[in-house]
Amino acid sequence: MNLLDTDALIIVDVQNDFCPGGSLAVEGGDQVASTLSGVATRFRIKGARIFATQDWHPEDHSSFEAQGGPWPPHCVQGSHGAELHKDLQPPVGTSIVRKGADKAVDAYSGFLDSNLEEQLRRTDIGRLFIGGLATDYCVLNTVLDARKLGFEVHLIEDAIAAVNVEPGDGEKAVEKMKEAGAQMTTVEEIKAA
Repeated sequence: MNLLDTDALIIVDVQNDFCPGGSLAVEGGDQVASTLSGVATRFRIKGARIFATQDWHPEDHSSFEAQGGPWPPHCVQGSHGAELHKDLQPPVGTSIVRKGADKAVDAYSGFLDSNLEEQLRRTDIGRLFIGGLATDYCVLNTVLDARKLGFEVHLIEDAIAAVNVEPGDGEKAVEKMKEAGAQMTTVEEIKAA
């Protein structure tokens, strides 16, 4: 596999609130942050594009428990919890894609309530490499939407981590992504590209 300038790395929601110590922490989220920093460096060296999605919720977002949603408040606009994790060091030129600013939209997918598709189409990107948080929510929905939109998708299987509200949710999500046509890849395969 060769990385091309028509490839893109999509780093999904590697934010403080989804990492250990955050309001909706995913076990291993900090490790995903540092792993994806290395992957992003490889993409930059090869001239490929890098995008990082970022939940960017208003204080009264519909997904929050106070509004009848399933989640505690997380990734509130301008808060420490909404910032990218310190161990994620995306290279200069990384495009930050904010989503979920509409209080009525869950925006699990990086393509929902954002301009991600427009940015990818404008730069003639055809192949996506996706990693981040959480496997069973935002990564899953981003991958499924990318496939529906016709992108070739490679899931970086050792650069994801799941919430696992129910045991095995992460594994089920990976199976759904495979069934949708996502191909599996690893950090080592990307570093060798």
